Amino acid sequence: MIESILSAIWPYVIGALALIVGWFTAKQSGKSEARKEAELKQAKADIAAMEIARDAVERIDRLDDDAVRDRARKRMRDAGKQ
Repeated sequence: MIESILSAIWPYVIGALALIVGWFTAKQSGKSEARKEAELKQAKADIAAMEIARDAVERIDRLDDDAVRDRARKRMRDAGKQ
């Protein structure tokens, strides 16, 4: 009796397990994809920040000492006003 019930529901149990495994695999794949996208976005942001810093260094290197000092003083005065 139990064997006949098990043989009748066995394909449904296998199907349900297959659905669960498929769902879990898709969820893990989505997490992996999101992680890769976040890492790529962060790498692009890091590169942009490095370019901005490099440009600032180049701009400062082109200025003479008096101009750098004047810019620093102006920046400190502006920061104090805020």
